[in-house]
Amino acid sequence: MHPKNLIVAVALAIALVAGLLVYTLVETPQPPPDSPPPMTATLFPAPVPLSDFALLDQSGAAAGRDVFEGHWDLVFFGFTSCPDICPITLSVLADAKTKLANAGHSPLPRIVLVSVDPERDTPEKLAEYVDYFGEGNLGLTGDIDEIRRFTKDVGVFFEKREADGDDYTVDHSAVVLLIDPDANLRGLFSSPHKAENFINDLRAITTEG
Repeated sequence: MHPKNLIVAVALAIALVAGLLVYTLVETPQPPPDSPPPMTATLFPAPVPLSDFALLDQSGAAAGRDVFEGHWDLVFFGFTSCPDICPITLSVLADAKTKLANAGHSPLPRIVLVSVDPERDTPEKLAEYVDYFGEGNLGLTGDIDEIRRFTKDVGVFFEKREADGDDYTVDHSAVVLLIDPDANLRGLFSSPHKAENFINDLRAITTEG
């Protein structure tokens, strides 16, 4: 090849590589700098639609699958008489939500408590309890068979355990489920729960796409 032609060919090759690099940087979606990838949440490969159910919210109104529509929900299964893990977990969720709000994150998740002790957790008692952890929270209770059907659908365990006298407690899973605005189960957070984990992962997950 003539030297002059070789120089022209090299110049064209350099220009082509540079053009491809610019195209890649411009066209390839880049993650927002303020949205780090999830670190602790276990996300499912595809959204899992919830089956319908028939429960009551804390106002006594009927609540089915559509109660989750339109919100990103952090759902915990527990009971108002729980001495430790339930109030601790709900406090962590409330702390994470407050810090996300202070940082200007949107949308904010809704905190949901599904009672696994409907024998004692009336809608009125549940309303007082969930309100303690902030505004806009949701409480669900109702018939024990419906609660068992719902928990089976989402893979959550609970079991009543007799204590002293007529007293009893309820053993239950400590996971926090993540449900999207289309009422699909998207993933879960395993214990131990820390506010920083929810803050980091929700910033990434709820702003995706």
